[in-house]
Amino acid sequence: MRIMGVDPGLTRCGIGIVESNGGRRISMVAVDVARTKPEMAPHHRLLMIWNEVEHAIKVYKPDVIAVERVFAQANVRSVTGTAQVAGIVLLAAAKAGLPLGMHTPSEVKAAVTGNGRAEKAQVQLMVQRILRLDDPPRPRDAADALAIAICHAWRGGALHMEDTDRSQHGGAGMLPRAEGADLTPAQRMWANAERMSRRHGAVEPKAP
Repeated sequence: MRIMGVDPGLTRCGIGIVESNGGRRISMVAVDVARTKPEMAPHHRLLMIWNEVEHAIKVYKPDVIAVERVFAQANVRSVTGTAQVAGIVLLAAAKAGLPLGMHTPSEVKAAVTGNGRAEKAQVQLMVQRILRLDDPPRPRDAADALAIAICHAWRGGALHMEDTDRSQHGGAGMLPRAEGADLTPAQRMWANAERMSRRHGAVEPKAP
């Protein structure tokens, strides 16, 4: 399965594509960062990112798109831009007829490092190890996009959003289940990590 992970941001939007064989082994296909200048009009910045996302879909032909889910942030200006870019990615997935996965930062960190509150440097290092890269992916937006794709690969099969159980996959305002015989150890770890991060605010500030 080919997964395109997107770390949404208005100044830097990470786009990472990985290939998964259904097990723990994952390889990197490509990674890039779409960039826009803060002095540009917002709608032109969004158009530039839209074009980059669509280009990646056409070139790399992913089977599923995974994107960071935004639900809380103290910096209103920053979260607005991040949410706008996330909306573009959702639209691109719908237009391409692709399944979509949405993952919180704490879920991604728990998946790749085992710690839902890991630092950025830890995430970069683990992405390097998981993908067997010579150097950590840079900038951090690139590493985050790859981490999102890895998280989605390890969480199981791709789902269309209309088929997604909101209680487990992140409906707005809802916390994931932490108990249940149907949950894997990784899912329980993620659920507990997300519940903990929700108490502290999970989305880290991005440049506007």
